[in-house]
Amino acid sequence: MKRRKLVIISHTEHYYSSSNRIVGLGATVAEVNYLSNHWEEIVHIAPLHTIPAPADSLFYNNDSIRFVPLPVVGGATFFNKISILTKAYTISKIVFNNLNNASEVQLRLPTAMGLFLLPLSSFFLPKNVTFWIKYAGNWNQQNPPLSYRLQRWWLKNDFAKAKVTINGFWKNQPQHCLSFENPCLTESDLQNGAQIREQKTIAAPFTFCFIGRLESAKGIDVVIAALQNLPITSINHVHIIGDGVKKTTYQKALSFLGKKVTFHGFLSKQNVHQCLSNSDFLLLPSLSEGFPKVIAEAACYGVIPVVSNVGAIPHYVNATNGFLWDISGSISYTEVLQHAINSSLLNLKSKADNLGLLAAQFTFEAYYNKLEKEILLLKRSSNQF
Repeated sequence: MKRRKLVIISHTEHYYSSSNRIVGLGATVAEVNYLSNHWEEIVHIAPLHTIPAPADSLFYNNDSIRFVPLPVVGGATFFNKISILTKAYTISKIVFNNLNNASEVQLRLPTAMGLFLLPLSSFFLPKNVTFWIKYAGNWNQQNPPLSYRLQRWWLKNDFAKAKVTINGFWKNQPQHCLSFENPCLTESDLQNGAQIREQKTIAAPFTFCFIGRLESAKGIDVVIAALQNLPITSINHVHIIGDGVKKTTYQKALSFLGKKVTFHGFLSKQNVHQCLSNSDFLLLPSLSEGFPKVIAEAACYGVIPVVSNVGAIPHYVNATNGFLWDISGSISYTEVLQHAINSSLLNLKSKADNLGLLAAQFTFEAYYNKLEKEILLLKRSSNQF
């Protein structure tokens, strides 16, 4: 039997499509679409932008999902930042006006709105509502932005009196903070990926894939430096999936590859998976992460991760299924990548095969089963109010 009404409050970007329909960032919308199988009604409250929708956006596929737009707040400039304060009342009113008859409420953090929505939700939600927080950022980040630090402090101290799902497994992790895998794969994806892994032969020349925003924080500069130091004969093709203001600069830096590199921009999930099915290595030397879903998606197709040891990444990627770069160590990412491509074919094949176990943890089905067992069947703490 379906649950009654789930309200999700997030900072997931939404847009108008070319056909004037609402779309949202694909990763979150895909999750909400799946969850609609388990609720009679889902209300997703999130910002609505006026810029064109990126290619990785998705439509909601169930009439039981209702999107409620929020004004866009935050940004790079001072005036954008203070808009968080000027619009706080409007945002809070929209959120609480849509809580009628809710049986469950999920607040997604960290986000600028969390500075006021987190304390408001902690103290003023109805007692009969199951409330939990999904913290999608790096739970163990050493120097997070001040707003993120405040939200994490609030959650660690259990002021919300609610379960908190986080990326990874941490020393001295509070009991109410639950390690959860963020879902991104269907059972069909797993079956298709298993067939591709079985048939895959990983041998030079190799095909590499980078997926993420084209900015230093995601490691694209480090990737480019590493590729410049590989023998050109070892490179079959490089797929760059994502976009950013410095895209032209990065295109020039990789121009030595000629037709061996493709800058795709943002792609739909289907096209991302198509690129991954033809790739050998995922290159992602990020400076900070929670756990990037692209690692799980790549794992599904036996794409070996060559990634940094930040956030929860080393909790899932190790010597049996990939290559980890210690960003604070003496060995460069270039050396790690060179070691990867010089590994024996037998070793590479073994890593690719082992990635199936990683991918299986990130299905929507596994996520909901864990959600049902560890959160939905439990009542909120009686001392919350």
